[in-house]
Amino acid sequence: MKTNTFLGRDFLSEVDYTREEIDTILDVAQDLKRRRAIGEAHNHILPGKTLFMIFYNQSLRTRNSFEAGMTQLGGHAHYLDPSKIYTPALEGQEKAYATERVSDVARTLSRMGDAIAIRCYGDPVGWTYGGAHAMMREFARWADIPVINMECDKYHPCQGLADILTVKEKFGSFKGVKFVMSWAYSPSIEKPRAVPQSAILYATMMGMEVTLAHPKGMELDDEVLAQCQAYSAKYGGSFKVEYDFDQALKGAHVVYPKSWTAVPTFAPPIGTRDDKKSEAIFAANKDWICNADRMKLADRDAIYMHCLPCDRGFEVTNDVIDGPQSVVFDQAENRLHVQKAVMSLIMR
Repeated sequence: MKTNTFLGRDFLSEVDYTREEIDTILDVAQDLKRRRAIGEAHNHILPGKTLFMIFYNQSLRTRNSFEAGMTQLGGHAHYLDPSKIYTPALEGQEKAYATERVSDVARTLSRMGDAIAIRCYGDPVGWTYGGAHAMMREFARWADIPVINMECDKYHPCQGLADILTVKEKFGSFKGVKFVMSWAYSPSIEKPRAVPQSAILYATMMGMEVTLAHPKGMELDDEVLAQCQAYSAKYGGSFKVEYDFDQALKGAHVVYPKSWTAVPTFAPPIGTRDDKKSEAIFAANKDWICNADRMKLADRDAIYMHCLPCDRGFEVTNDVIDGPQSVVFDQAENRLHVQKAVMSLIMR
């Protein structure tokens, strides 16, 4: 396909892109990864370009993979801490001399750089589900340059790209791969849905045999689940929801257990914003941990995945995440390559 169809586009959600376009991004990522492996410089791709990164939430992998990626492509990334600038806010949510309307921030940065990347979920939007994604869409509405989602309350499209690139590297293709995205226990009840939702969207888009496993009360977005069903029907895979952890893991090729928040954590109308209800759901499911015995339920050649950071001893045991089936650091590295691919395509 013509890759110039990417130029100037936002990267806010995987559902905004076709399967063919996602395949192109993966191909570019693999090419950039190979070139870096042999020491070939590619700093001519985005020379002198500037990426503004606005982080409402903390980050290790996302911040450093974007900063390193821009450097390797010949550009520069600016880190913007909302607490150290006039915090971008939607109309009606402004506070005098503390915030600045998103429309004004977006138009200002558009005059100075070449793309804006944003991470926002949870506390900055009062755990109102979809609030952070709506803010990113508002940035995109006013910006004259591409806007990239570095994780919101609904999608994490960059992490999802790294996930499927890792699967492709380990299995050679997606056909027949049994992909299990599972909830896992954590002492923290406040973790967004974005990673599991993007994981199952990409996995079904790629035509894998996908199982979503979680206890009752941990349901994901109905809109996302409907899209997964549509992708599986279109691309020849399958999609199902399972409430038994052990049953879900049987014969799995990809084991991806990660915690996310319970429905009551969200503010109305999605949830009730009731921490006690969420804590009760979590406490009742402390046995949802990925350990060596559970990995034995999966295929002999199964891989263990996690987006990181993980809660060791709760989500997973050390012998699994540090063991031979773990590919978590391959995933982490692949964030660099897929994000370089996205920036190379939309910023040039």
